[in-house]
This record gives sequence, structure tokens and C-alpha cells, in this order.
Amino acid sequence: MRNISLFLRSLLFMLVMIVATIVWACVCFLAAPLSYNKRFFVTSRWNVFIIWCAKVICGIRYEIKGAENFPDAPAIVLSKHQSAWETIFLLPSLPRPLVYVFKKEILYIPFFGWGMALLRMIPIDRKQGKNAFKHVVNHGKRRLADGQWIIMFPEGTRIPVGQKGKYKSGGTRLAVETGAVVVPIAHNSGECWPKQSFLKRPGLITVSIGKPIAPEGHTPDSMMQQVENWIESEMRVISPHAYSAG
Repeated sequence: MRNISLFLRSLLFMLVMIVATIVWACVCFLAAPLSYNKRFFVTSRWNVFIIWCAKVICGIRYEIKGAENFPDAPAIVLSKHQSAWETIFLLPSLPRPLVYVFKKEILYIPFFGWGMALLRMIPIDRKQGKNAFKHVVNHGKRRLADGQWIIMFPEGTRIPVGQKGKYKSGGTRLAVETGAVVVPIAHNSGECWPKQSFLKRPGLITVSIGKPIAPEGHTPDSMMQQVENWIESEMRVISPHAYSAG
């Protein structure tokens, strides 16, 4: 019975999410003439609604640790990546409007991608190689100057709970180029919303915010090593059961 209940709740959540995405995309189109901050607010209400539905329908709760570490300055957020939950949650939950760096193919997803296209995100063409990073730097400098924050997932893809991907230095390269601080984030969203899993499991997601790391005196690699060390150490505090004693 428990498995059946889990399936039905997950199914209901998926259906609500699909309908909400279609409705919100239409609302976003209507909001297109508004100022950017108002447009961002309208669009991000979809995120707030989906996180609320995940709580009410699926029993996925969350807590935030270390919110006092958010700086009042240009910042690049580097987050652990375990599921779609954090990509939805972080957009409306941080002090400044977020700019995601993502592959441009996401813009082609019906309704969801169209809504994203109305925001100041940074889509990249990975086939462009070094030119893709130049594109990120050029747009990133403008976004940071406008008061937005850049968010990237240094592991590049969703990593199962208890595992670690290869941390790539694109985010810290951008920090060194722009002089912005880096804010590391650890979380255990994959325990409730596993990668590529239809089933959403009830539980508490902990989102832990690290202290800002300034680029002064760092190379991109040394800065990323500090980010990786903090995130992976914090993961063992958040989810000790997911890591072996060794």
C-alpha cells in the first residue's frame, strides 16, 4: 500500500506540474512587457508553486542553514547537483535574481524553455568550445553589474546521493575574471527527488550555504578545490548515512 500511495502522489505531482508549466508559460508571455524585476518575480512564482506542491503532495520539506552567509555583493553561486529540485528551488530563494548558465537546447523545451527565454539567462552552445566560455564571461559581467547573481553546477550533471562528480573550474574561472565572490551550496535533494526517478519520496532536504570565497590570491583551480572541499565535507554532515566510514 505504501508503494501504491507513493506512486499515486508522484503521479498527481507530475500532472499538476505539467498543467502549471503550461499555464505559467502563458502568464509569462503576458508579463513580457513588464520591467525585468517584475518579469522575474512573475516567472519565479512557478518555482514557488512547484516547491509548495512538492511539500503538500509529496511530503518534500526543506530547511536552509547558513543564510547569513549570503553576501551583499556580486556573487557566483556554485551548487551541488543531485536532482531537478534545486534548480527549481534556488531561483526564487536567494537574495538576488539568479542567472543560470545552461545548454541552449533547454530553450527548445515547450512552455518551460519558452518561459526561460524571457529571462536573462546565459544559454551556451557547448560545440563552440573556448568561445562558449567567452560568451559566459561577457554576459556574466553584464549580469553581475546589473545586480544579478550567476549560478552554476560545477559537477555539470546530476550526481547520485553519496557520490561525487568531477568539479569543473568554469565557475571559478568566471569569478577570477569578474572579481566576484563564490558562494558554495551543499544539499541532499537527491534523497527525496532522485535523478531520473518518477517517484518522489517524502523527507527533509537540507540546503547549506557556505561562507563566500573571494578570488584574490586564487587560481581558478585552487579556488575550485576550496569549493569542492567545503561542499563534499558538508555533504557528509548533511547525509552521513550516504557515505562510507572511509
